[in-house]
Amino acid sequence: MGKLTDEFDAYRTKMNDRIMETANTNIKRFFALDTTSYAEGALDVKTKEMLGLVASMVLRCDDCIKYHLGKCHEAGVNSDEMNEIFMIANLVGGSIVIPHYRRAVEYWDELNEA
Repeated sequence: MGKLTDEFDAYRTKMNDRIMETANTNIKRFFALDTTSYAEGALDVKTKEMLGLVASMVLRCDDCIKYHLGKCHEAGVNSDEMNEIFMIANLVGGSIVIPHYRRAVEYWDELNEA
């Protein structure tokens, strides 16, 4: 894809593999819960990923923002929808979200260049 997305994906995979080498049962269950919570259910995957992205932006977690941007892209979120997601995140989170919004737009642009 691009430099930002490739570096993020490689690091996340590398470190998740490293964590799982020594993870206890509770950590493994937590990772599994995170994965299964975003599976199709009463809400579709696209909606869950959009919710995850807003929450990540409000909580100001750049790694989570990148992860959910990638998942939103995979789920077919378009740029008009993404702009509304960003609007809601900034509305709920306030001006402190703006630096994360900038980085999110940069990452989203790279996802869409691929």
